[in-house]
Formats: sequence, C-alpha cells, structure tokens
Amino acid sequence: MSWVTLIIETDAAHAEVLSDALLEQGALSVDIHDAAADTQDEQMLFGEPGEPSGEIWQNAEVSALFDQDADIVAILRNVTQIMQPDQPLGYRIERVEEQDWVRLTQSQFDPIQISARLWIVPTWHQSPDPAAINLILDPGLAFGTGSHPTTQLCLGWLDQNLQPGDKIMDYGCGSGILAIAALKLGARFVTGIDIDPQAIKSSQENALRNQCDPAKFHFATAHQATERSVQPEEQTDVVVANILANPLIILAPLLMQIARKHGHIVLSGILKEQAEEVKAVYQQWFDMRIAREQEGWVLLTGIKR
Repeated sequence: MSWVTLIIETDAAHAEVLSDALLEQGALSVDIHDAAADTQDEQMLFGEPGEPSGEIWQNAEVSALFDQDADIVAILRNVTQIMQPDQPLGYRIERVEEQDWVRLTQSQFDPIQISARLWIVPTWHQSPDPAAINLILDPGLAFGTGSHPTTQLCLGWLDQNLQPGDKIMDYGCGSGILAIAALKLGARFVTGIDIDPQAIKSSQENALRNQCDPAKFHFATAHQATERSVQPEEQTDVVVANILANPLIILAPLLMQIARKHGHIVLSGILKEQAEEVKAVYQQWFDMRIAREQEGWVLLTGIKR
C-alpha cells in the first residue's frame, strides 16, 4: 500500500485556508511546516503546552496526504477555485511507500552519550556502557528525549555540578529526563512540575521505567505556576528550568523563591540572542553567567545571593 503527498507552497496568510480546502478534498492528513526548514533561513517559532504561539511561518508549505488513487489534478483544480490565488500554485508530489513505521522511528534514535558516565538509551537498544548511569528513555509526546541541545546542556551541568544529597526542582519537567538524571546522579529528593498533563504522565512512566520512585511530579495550571508562593521548607539546592526565554522571564520571581540562599539556578531553552535579556532579569537575585553554548542555544546558571 502507498500514498501520495501533495505539497503546496503558500504563506502565513493563506496556510490555514489552504489546509481546510485540502481536507475538504479528502486529504487523510494535513500539516503546515516551514518551507525553509533545515536552512539558514529557517524561522524559529515556539509555543508552550496549552498556549500555542498562533504563528505560522511566513514562507510555508502545506503537505496533504491522499490515497494513492486520488485524482491530484482535480484536487489542484478545485483548491485553486477555492483559493483564487493571484498566481498559479507552486506544488510538488511525493509518493509515500508502506514501511515498518515503528522500526523506522526507532532507527532515528540511537544512544546518546552526555559524558563519560552518563548515557541516554532507548528501550530497544543495549547500553553501550552497562556500568555507566543509563537513562532509559523513549521518544514520546512530552519534550525531552535528550537529543536537543537544551536538554544536553542541562544534563551536562547536572553531571558536573550536582552534589550528593542535593534537593532539586525541575520546573517544566517535560519527559522527566532531568529529574530522573538528578536522582541517578545522587540527588536526595526531586520534584518536577509542568503545566502539561501529558508531561506529568510521561514523567511518571519514565521514572518508573528507571526505578526512580522518589521523583514526584505535579501538574500546575499556568496561573498556579506563576502565582504560587513558596514556603521555606519547599526551597531547593538547585532549580533547573528548560523551557523558553519568555516563560523563564515571567517565572523569574517564582523560581527565585524556590532556590534557597546560595542555591543554584540552571536555565535553558534560551537562544544566544535572548541570553542577555534573561540574564538581566535573574541578575536581580542571582550572580548569573553564561555557562555553556551549543548549536545557538545557551545555558545560564547562577548562585542566589
């Protein structure tokens, strides 16, 4: 069995209308993506769980999947009549053959070495170093498989700086990977918080898979996440937050409360050009610095005064 993908060039103003038109023509699925993806002109758009950015790439492509016997010529004619574009639609057609999709997905994820003693290993792989600290983690619906530079920056910091017995808060826990790593690296107690219920579910499942029962994960609404007050007994030795620059700025007063005096703040999900703005906000309470940079992303760390 095979399918046909019709890929049409468009822009932000017309992408959603075009998507609806293709669905009306019998598309099995439709997605919108950046036409310049994986090039120097790629446009970075981000949205938090439950709060999508609402933006669409200015130079976009809409991909529609159809059955192999679909009449693509008729579909293009009908879509053109609906859209009434100023010029002919630019498009291309690709064939999608039947594959073992599970095996294909698995082939894209190999073990990742973070340091000499720390690895991330999918369940379908043998650990390259059974004596190492191995985080058993599969790709899922929550962010944080270990492949992204922001996650690797945080893991590297934990590996080098976490002290045995430290108390940790992972704010925006995603898959739970940072919380799980902290426990395996010797943390005494770890709490993870996220505003996405799927992230909490994934974190709990991953903690059980890694035999990390002491990890506690809690759901918080966006309002709770920014408005709650922190009691002294809740303060931690390390606060790690791998989110995005704007949420980190909004959350700064709360994350400041969570860190104990002389405690550490570890912030990631920050593009290089955003680093100084985030750093300036946290500098009110912490002695901040850019600790590391990887592929255009930076890790900010600080010690609370």
